[in-house]
Amino acid sequence: MRRIWLLFAQTVTVCLAILFVVVTLRPEWLRKPVKAPVSVALSGTTTQDFPSTGLSNSYAEPVARSAPAVVNVHTTKRVNSSRLVMPADPMLRRFFEQMPGFNQQQKTTSLGSGVLVSAEGHILTNLHVIDGADEVLVALNDGRQSPAKVVGVDADTDLAVLQISLKDLPVIEFSLKQAPRVGDVVLAIGNPFGVGQTITMGIVSALGRGGLGINTYENFIQTDAAINPGNSGGALIDVQGQLIGINTAIYSKSGGSLGIGFAVPAHAAHQVLEQIVSHGFVKRGWLGIEPQDMTQDLARAFGLEQVSGVIIAGLLRDGPAIKGGMKIGDIVQTIDGSVVNNTTQLLSRIAAYPPGQSIKLGVYRNGKQVQLSLVSGMRPVRPK
Repeated sequence: MRRIWLLFAQTVTVCLAILFVVVTLRPEWLRKPVKAPVSVALSGTTTQDFPSTGLSNSYAEPVARSAPAVVNVHTTKRVNSSRLVMPADPMLRRFFEQMPGFNQQQKTTSLGSGVLVSAEGHILTNLHVIDGADEVLVALNDGRQSPAKVVGVDADTDLAVLQISLKDLPVIEFSLKQAPRVGDVVLAIGNPFGVGQTITMGIVSALGRGGLGINTYENFIQTDAAINPGNSGGALIDVQGQLIGINTAIYSKSGGSLGIGFAVPAHAAHQVLEQIVSHGFVKRGWLGIEPQDMTQDLARAFGLEQVSGVIIAGLLRDGPAIKGGMKIGDIVQTIDGSVVNNTTQLLSRIAAYPPGQSIKLGVYRNGKQVQLSLVSGMRPVRPK
């Protein structure tokens, strides 16, 4: 019995020693082979209909389609500079300014981004990128450079259209058929801090952002894709490589990205592009009104059960609104049957009407519902 036990102990010891050697030197011998997953074909579908959710997902293809159309925009401005401290007294200041050689011109440069949107060389960018520039130079991703002329600008949306004269230009495709959704993956392309073309990824954080005090007509896409100085005027694309917005602004206390960036939606940018190319400026509907948001106190004062609509606080003399019968104190609740909630929404909807088109407003006046039919005028062009 003792001999059998000794033989058993020696056998176990040898097996453990062999296992230790295999684990140390050849661990792959112990791995279980993984069987290929079984493809299940449902009626009317193939396995290609189901996208991969593994770590191998890549956005290289949409970036390759759209990134060549994103350009760098270099601007040069000439500013007067002086090495002397100007005196506070106006007479002495005027005397020093008239001295020869006192004022010297100095060139300053800045950098932004833009998006090629037509084979004719039209480029969408932000107005603040090229505002006040004496020279604008566009650099393509393939190394080519060209001076650009300003076709037109729209201060109300902070957009500008440039044009260059080069052949065989890469053009980005607009996403106009389907609006982005909150949670969609998006990519921002631009030239942050002048380091070179950079792609960052995030999601659509919110839609219809307004009331930020950035533009007159605010309907921003908010994203957490990193947008930094130099990204302005660049592209915000979807995972198909289509343009869904023009990166315009960020919320930041440090000047860098904090994950709150804003882009002008593609459909709004496309409308601005078409009008600037056609007319040199943007034609917008206008009624000559001064709207004010409704508050709880105002709603109670006017006998309204809910805080809804926009109150008219002022009217321009001989403007379209006053000609159509609108009065100060009217509360606009609907436009062509669609509910109006705030002044930003009201002005944006009116601006979307071509000048000369009829606009039907549902108005609350003196406790009664009144229907007004106004003819839209053309909004005066805002100076840049």
